Amino acid sequence: MSLREKLIEIFYKAATSSSQIRTLLTPVGLIFFFTLLMLFIVVSLQVDKFLGLPKLLPTSLNIIVSVPILATGLFLMLWSILHFIKVKGTPVPFNPPSKLVTTGPYAYVRNPMLSGVFILLFGLSILFRSISLVFIFTPLFVLLNVLELKAIEEPELEKRLGREYSEYKKRVPMFIPRVVRTKK
Repeated sequence: MSLREKLIEIFYKAATSSSQIRTLLTPVGLIFFFTLLMLFIVVSLQVDKFLGLPKLLPTSLNIIVSVPILATGLFLMLWSILHFIKVKGTPVPFNPPSKLVTTGPYAYVRNPMLSGVFILLFGLSILFRSISLVFIFTPLFVLLNVLELKAIEEPELEKRLGREYSEYKKRVPMFIPRVVRTKK
């Protein structure tokens, strides 16, 4: 069994385990994800310093530009979380809802929570005026998440939810909504 197959199986077993185990794993998943996110931010700021990169925007402009971006990312994240909570699940892959969520932002993209995180990270890069966070670390963070989703989470969802998820995946884009939605 390959590493990828083992990881899919670990995610599957966690997602289908008892509610007590899923509840215990939820903070672990959250801590891991947000620690990784913070690591990207801290490392990018250190890279900017080390390389002597100029600041991205003047101080007053960075706040004016970043606040609407940050608000959009936070709104999308909260909207996504609310739709998971309605069906008694979390966005953490170890404690997902028992059924496929296709309402709210999930009607437009498969991963609105991550879309919100990506927007938030971009907003933070502008707020911190970090060139490396905008052009290197945010795209790298997005790429790593896309690879993980494609290699592990989506195969686990197909295994757990079957044809319903496969059809949803064909109909709904991963991160960016279509201008014209396809019919169900």
